[in-house]
Amino acid sequence: MEKDIARVLLSQEQIQTRVEEMGRQIAWDYRGKNPAMVCILKGAVMFYTDLLRAMPIQLSMDFMAVSSYGKRTKSSGEVEIRKDLSTSIENRHVIIVEDIIDSGFTLTYLTRMLAARGAASIKVCTLLDKPSRRAPGITLKSDYSGFVVGDEFVVGYGLDYAEAYRNLPYIGVLKPEVYENN
Repeated sequence: MEKDIARVLLSQEQIQTRVEEMGRQIAWDYRGKNPAMVCILKGAVMFYTDLLRAMPIQLSMDFMAVSSYGKRTKSSGEVEIRKDLSTSIENRHVIIVEDIIDSGFTLTYLTRMLAARGAASIKVCTLLDKPSRRAPGITLKSDYSGFVVGDEFVVGYGLDYAEAYRNLPYIGVLKPEVYENN
């Protein structure tokens, strides 16, 4: 796996420091509100776990699995729900926790869908944001953002390419030759 990484973009220490800062900020903003924290599987699970451990407030946990990538490196623009929420979010303050905002298709779709289910409010928390990759017409912005990254294919700390590299403790740039011929 390590041989496929061109360079480390964010170290384990950088990630942990920023995630703890984000957790404290969200906890402050949502004190007394019992937010519904929605993890977007699979990519956000490591970020989600560390984030929630840094939030000393009452909250609930739920999970969704969605895809607009499959085994591709670019979003198809079509969002598929593979696992839906287990509980109602009606009148709840919802925070969607995502690994990365790229094209913005998935989160735009999810925020609209969850709003239609009667959420009191919806915020987006993402570890990585790639604003240079937003699809035309997508104006989505993260309410809580860990790092802004450039237009490179990144893996590690939950992010994958074809289900590999998720278990790296850092975020690295994947060598183009790994995915260009697939």
